[in-house]
Amino acid sequence: MALLLGFLLLLGLCEDTMSEEPLSSQYRPGGLEFQLPPTSYQTSDSYDPGPAGLFFHIVRLFVQIVQPNAFPEDILRKIIQKKFDLSKEYDKIIYYEIGIIICAALGLLFVTLMPLVGFFFCLCRCCNKCGGEMHQRQKRSGPFLKKYYTISLLVICVFISIGIIYGFAANQYMRTRVEETRKLSDSNFNDLRTLLNVVPGQIDYILDQFTHPKEKAFEDLDNINSLVGDSIYERLKPKVLPVLKDIKDLAKDMKTNRDTLVQVNSVLTDMKHSSAYLRTSLRDVKTSMEQTLTDPQCSLPAVAPTCNSIRKSLSVLDDSANFDHLPSLDGHITQLDGLLQTDLSSLVQKANESLSNIPEEVQNQTRDFITEFKKTLNSIQSDVKNISTKIPIQKTLSSFVRYINNSEDYILHYLPTMEECDSYRWLVCLVVVCLLTLILTFYLLGLLCGTLGYDQNATPTRRGCVSNTGGLLLMVGVGFSFFFSWIVMTIVVLTFVAGGNMETLVCEPYRNKKLFQVLDTPYLLNEDWKYYLSGLVLNKPDVNLTFEQVYSDCKENKGLYAALKLDHIYNVSEQLNITKHTGDINSTLENMNIRIEDIELLDKTGMKTLMDLRSSGIDDIDYAAYLNATERSPTRVNLISFANDIRRKANQLPSGRLKTSLKSHVDTLINIHQNQVVPLQNSMSTMNKQMKRLRYRTSGLKVRVSTTIFFLNSTQDFLTSQLSEIVVEESKQFGSKIISYFEWYLQWVEMTITQQFAACKPAATAVDSAVNVFLCSYIVDPLNLFWFGMGKATMLLLPAVIFAVKLAKYFRRMYSEDVYEDDPVNKVQSKPRVQTVPRVQTVPMKNMRHANSRSRAEQGIQTI
Repeated sequence: MALLLGFLLLLGLCEDTMSEEPLSSQYRPGGLEFQLPPTSYQTSDSYDPGPAGLFFHIVRLFVQIVQPNAFPEDILRKIIQKKFDLSKEYDKIIYYEIGIIICAALGLLFVTLMPLVGFFFCLCRCCNKCGGEMHQRQKRSGPFLKKYYTISLLVICVFISIGIIYGFAANQYMRTRVEETRKLSDSNFNDLRTLLNVVPGQIDYILDQFTHPKEKAFEDLDNINSLVGDSIYERLKPKVLPVLKDIKDLAKDMKTNRDTLVQVNSVLTDMKHSSAYLRTSLRDVKTSMEQTLTDPQCSLPAVAPTCNSIRKSLSVLDDSANFDHLPSLDGHITQLDGLLQTDLSSLVQKANESLSNIPEEVQNQTRDFITEFKKTLNSIQSDVKNISTKIPIQKTLSSFVRYINNSEDYILHYLPTMEECDSYRWLVCLVVVCLLTLILTFYLLGLLCGTLGYDQNATPTRRGCVSNTGGLLLMVGVGFSFFFSWIVMTIVVLTFVAGGNMETLVCEPYRNKKLFQVLDTPYLLNEDWKYYLSGLVLNKPDVNLTFEQVYSDCKENKGLYAALKLDHIYNVSEQLNITKHTGDINSTLENMNIRIEDIELLDKTGMKTLMDLRSSGIDDIDYAAYLNATERSPTRVNLISFANDIRRKANQLPSGRLKTSLKSHVDTLINIHQNQVVPLQNSMSTMNKQMKRLRYRTSGLKVRVSTTIFFLNSTQDFLTSQLSEIVVEESKQFGSKIISYFEWYLQWVEMTITQQFAACKPAATAVDSAVNVFLCSYIVDPLNLFWFGMGKATMLLLPAVIFAVKLAKYFRRMYSEDVYEDDPVNKVQSKPRVQTVPRVQTVPMKNMRHANSRSRAEQGIQTI
């Protein structure tokens, strides 16, 4: 009770460190692991008898067969309540004990009859009866009977030896275990002292664990910029960054489009000049060739067809590209130059910096809050540490330690007396075992001598000394059996009655907990209390607190709070709270006021630029006209092919001025192609590619810009209306995270106090050690194995005596024998003749009995 009161006092003083409110969630903060350090005890919670356990189990099965009745719970309840009347209800005890009574009666019958039978058997043999006559009648079955008796007696001796081994092993086992009782007692008392000693350490450990959530909170406070600021940034990022990226892409595309327009416009100007120059060059070449074809030589019949052919082909010598109809792009370029005066990329970068600076801003705004909050937590820790100084646990534990010391002194005082008594018991049992061993030794020596000294050719009166000694040893064993077996059986009966009842009334019901169930019977130990244990511990006898439940809980190493159901007098969930300190924490967290200024994604100038870009008309340029103009060939005919054709035709002409002039024109055409057509083609190709890219980038520009403006406005509205709420939510979530560390710590404290603090396993182990180990395993089990082995060996002495008496006739030297004579002619039975030496024939025999030459008195002296 002293330990219980101290435990309740601890719970009461912890009142200021627990929370009244239930945990908001089952959230388990990472990095916080609490576990009460395990306590190691000397005494094992289970006992293993080793190989002897198999034999103990066999004896238990035998006891269950002898005593199959169920545990007499009703009788035991009446005895405890002092309502059992033996004179009226003795039949119930007889019915329960009928198996043990019958076996005990048989044992007492053995004890009574064995010495009487031995006495009369001795008298009978002295009168030359019961095998006492030293004469052996020879029979045809004699060899077989001798072998049968020998084998039977040998088998019985083997079983007797097993029983003796059981008895000797059980006797020695009990002595060894009783000698270990002091060690068992010391280990259990040491475990109980360990339990009491670790209680103050467990209190300090539980209180010291407050440091872990405090340090975790400090760590989070130091990283508030990342925990709160980054969380705010991460929540804004999916909404804001896509819009800023779109604006940045528009600014980039706008600059790219302006550069492309400038490049295209420059190429267009060059193309117009090149096209005009190409047209003039081709016209000049055409005019010059027409003049050349007026040469008189073309009038010659052989030359005229060639000149006519060349003259006709001059019609295709003209340019096909005309870029004068393509408008200049200077207007669009000027418009984009105006739009680019506003640096949208810088505005986007500014907005991004505003978002990225949120963590740093949070850090700056909460610097004073963090300092004050740390002071609050340090103050709480100081209050928690002072709790242990207010608990008078040492005084409470000292009283309980005195109780343990007194109990230990009491046991140690009587332990030497018990060991002395056990030494006497061991000596008596050893004498009993030695008596049976002595009898067994005579039987075995008789078998050995009789078997080794037996000569099948020797007559009964001429048997050897060794064989005769074997028979004498067997008869000595028979005599010792009659002298001592009843003494052994007396001890067997006494130990059987005691051990059997202890097994069925104490050990077995303790193992299956029926003994606890009897003690838990309502109103049994106290007529005014329904449950005795709850009335004793809780002063509430109606609470269902049973011995069985307390034992089972302590066996599972649960704490006293759970095992004794102390919640009925002290509810941890209601009483253990940190109302004061959590109130300080909550109020401090509420003062954490974080304000994030409104973030402007794009100012009015930037918005006007986007709107002007939407109406710039860049996407309305006639890209098809530019593409069609640049996809044509600069000339109507390939000048290289045309020049080669002219050269081929000129080569058909005879040498002269005409031929030379035509070849000169061919060189001029090739030069025009290389210096004017090819550069113009390159410019047209470049312009074609640039226009295609420009058309791709400006395609749907109005829709794209309009969409960007729409999302920009909606995102800006979101920031204006939701930013403050996001900041508040993240601040509350941060505060909840800080609180969760202490809630998790408090939950562990509650679980530890209710389930693990002052775990009562040593108490259950002590009860097991006293009943299951010491009483049942150290005393009852070996005691039962002793009477089981001794009883079996003693009962087997009965057939051993019979077979030993029968077998002794075949080993001992007889005084007379049967003589057989052969008369094959007359086949008439001869008269018996007195002879001291028999004559044995191998032919058909007649039985004649030899008259005994010695007196009856002499025979009686030689006969046992």
